[in-house]
Amino acid sequence: MGNIVEPRTLSGFMELLPKDQIEFNRLQNIIKQTYEQFGFLPIDTPIIEDSNVLLAKAGGETEKQIYRFEKGDNDLSLRFDLTVPLAKYVAKNYGVLNFPFRRYQIGKVYRAERPQKGRYREFYQCDIDVIGDGELSITNDAEMPSIIYQIFKRLDFGKFTIKINNRKILGGFFESLGLENQITNVLRIVDKIDKVGKDNVEKMLADENVPADKVSKIIEFVSTKENVVGYLENLNISNDNFVKGLEEIKIVSKYMEAFGIPKDYYAIDLSIARGLDYYTGTVYETVLDEHPELGSVCSGGRYENLAEYYTNKKLPGVGISIGLTRLFYVINEYKLIKENKQKSISKVIVVPMIDDLTYPIEVATKLRAKGINTELFFEEKAFKKKLNYANKQEIPYAIIIGEDEVAQKMVTVKDMNTGDQKTCSIDEI
Repeated sequence: MGNIVEPRTLSGFMELLPKDQIEFNRLQNIIKQTYEQFGFLPIDTPIIEDSNVLLAKAGGETEKQIYRFEKGDNDLSLRFDLTVPLAKYVAKNYGVLNFPFRRYQIGKVYRAERPQKGRYREFYQCDIDVIGDGELSITNDAEMPSIIYQIFKRLDFGKFTIKINNRKILGGFFESLGLENQITNVLRIVDKIDKVGKDNVEKMLADENVPADKVSKIIEFVSTKENVVGYLENLNISNDNFVKGLEEIKIVSKYMEAFGIPKDYYAIDLSIARGLDYYTGTVYETVLDEHPELGSVCSGGRYENLAEYYTNKKLPGVGISIGLTRLFYVINEYKLIKENKQKSISKVIVVPMIDDLTYPIEVATKLRAKGINTELFFEEKAFKKKLNYANKQEIPYAIIIGEDEVAQKMVTVKDMNTGDQKTCSIDEI
C-alpha cells in the first residue's frame, strides 16, 4: 500500500455529519419555500465567472478576498456574493425578462477571509431581489420585512427584531449639518455604534474633525429609539433627501403593518447605515433579541442601479440576504434549534427475516410509490443488530417481515419509540 493521505478539510469550509446536514437542509427548505410563497423565481448562476465581468465593480477589501486563478488563457474568479452575478444576469437577459423581476438564488459563495469562529471561506447565501425597469414601487420595500418575518417565525430561533432605516434620511441629516463632504466616513463610524459604543463613536467623529456641537447632534440622532417618525418630523429639516427619506419610511411602516408584522417585531433604527456606497434608500438588519452580539442574521436594502457596470439601463432594486452557513453555525453554538427537529430522512425501514427478499422489496417499492421515504436492510445480520441500526439512524418505524408475514401477505409494524407493534396489510400501513 502507498502512503495514506490525511483526510482533512480546508480551514474555513463547513462539512457536516448527515444528522446536521438534514437540519441544515430543513432550514434551507423553509427559506426556499417562503421565497416561492411570495412569488420569487429561482435562478442559478455559475460559481466561476470571467474575472473582468465579476470584478467590474470590485475594489479594496473585496478584491483582496477573491479567489482568482488562470486556466489556459482565461482569467477566472469564484463568485464572492450573489448580487454581482445577478447584475450580470439581468443585463444579459434584459430582453426576455419580465419586470419587475423577482428572483431568488440559494448557493455557495467564496471569500478568502481569515477563518475565525462562525466565519467561513465557502458559505451559502440565500438572496431575494426585486428589480425594476427604470422605477420600482416603494411598497416592495415594505414586503421585504414581511418575508424576513415569515422566515424567522418558521425557523423558530426565538424573538427577533427587524430594524429598518433609510439612507436618504441619514444623508439628508448629515448634509443639513454641513457634512456632505464627510458623509462616507461619518456613516462608517455611526454604523459601529452598537459594536463599539457611544463614547468611542464620539471620539472617532472628533478624529474626523467633526465639530463637538455636531457630534452631540449626531449621537442624539442615532440614539433616538422612541417615536422615531415624530422625532424626525420635529427636526424640521427641509433638505430634499431627508424629506424624501422620511416620506419613504412612513410608507414602508404603514404597509409593514398591513403585511401583518407585529409592532414588537420591527423598529426604526437611525444608526443602521449598511454597505456604504451601495444602498440608497431603505435598509434592513435583523437581530435575535436574546443574542444581539451575533449581529445581523438577515440584511439588505434598496439600491438605485443594480447593473450600472453592465448596461446603461437604470435598474433599481431592493433585496435581502441570509448567510445560512454562518447562521447555522451560530444556532448550533447557542443551541437555538428546538428539539423537535427532523432526525432521519427515512420514515420506515423494512427489516426482512427471510432469505428470499422478493416480498420485502415489493413492500418497500409500494411504500415509496405512496411517497413514504423507505429504507430496506439487505445485510445478513442478527435481528437485534438490524433493529440497532434502525435505532442509530433514528428511523421512527420498522416493518418486520418473516415467514408468517409472507404467507399471509401481511407485515408487522414496530414503533421504534414506544416498542409497540401490530400486524396489518400494506394498505393499512
